[in-house]
Amino acid sequence: MAWVESLQKAIDFIEEHLYEDLSVEDISRQANSSVFHFQRTFSILTDTNVAEYIRRRRMTLAAKELTTTDHKIIDIALRYGYDSPEAFTKAFRKQHGVTPSEARKFIGNLKSYNRLVIQVNLKGAEPVQFNIVEKGRFQIIGVKKEFSCLNDQQQQEIPKLWDEVNANGTSDQLYELNNGKIKGVLGVCTMNQDQKEKNLLDYWVATEYEGIVPEGFQHHEIPASKWAVFAVNGAMPHAMQKAWKQIFSEWFPGSGYEHAGIPEFEMYPGGNPFSDDYYSEIWIPVK
Repeated sequence: MAWVESLQKAIDFIEEHLYEDLSVEDISRQANSSVFHFQRTFSILTDTNVAEYIRRRRMTLAAKELTTTDHKIIDIALRYGYDSPEAFTKAFRKQHGVTPSEARKFIGNLKSYNRLVIQVNLKGAEPVQFNIVEKGRFQIIGVKKEFSCLNDQQQQEIPKLWDEVNANGTSDQLYELNNGKIKGVLGVCTMNQDQKEKNLLDYWVATEYEGIVPEGFQHHEIPASKWAVFAVNGAMPHAMQKAWKQIFSEWFPGSGYEHAGIPEFEMYPGGNPFSDDYYSEIWIPVK
């Protein structure tokens, strides 16, 4: 349960510094986590990203201040990090649907977001299907692209990479080249030390392959590990998103396992990923 406590510590840090400049690097440091893993865990458990949570909380407190004090709107805007009334008004209207001036006159309804408290379920209503696999190091081949982790930019860009490789035939080539024990095309996030410091990652669309790397592809070695392999049943992307949330909110807290710190990945076999009976997997290295 230590990771839950670390995540809550990071959220408490956000709340204590809402009136200050907040960087995701400083926030993730409170959770003893990389920017990528913190943002990913946060978004899985809360259905929003860190920047959006901060904006929502600031606009919630700004609305309270507007309706309970006579502070000038420009002073409130500056207090919550906006250099101009125009920028503040735009952000305020996005959340509440009214302008700060209208809120002060009690026109319209305001939308409030409470402070987050992380809660986990040690026993879920639905069973988590998984098995533990010991696997030695193996090679993947495929294509990769570097993305920024700041403000969850990779979440918007990675689906575009999948669209590209599906459209140009790369994913079909990878299915044909696959000769390892893991059958299917993999989505893998990797990062070296330099990338961690710069909040960057490489995302691979790849497959397990033994042998000389074919022309046009790059390769990467996945270290030996013990893996928790989770069955995912249902149409993409909903089934995969649901599985990740169940793993982090239910399985990890009660399993006794910790993340081993090497790349995790999703495995997509052939078939129609939008079918209700589509089967895929999540592989998480554990210790």
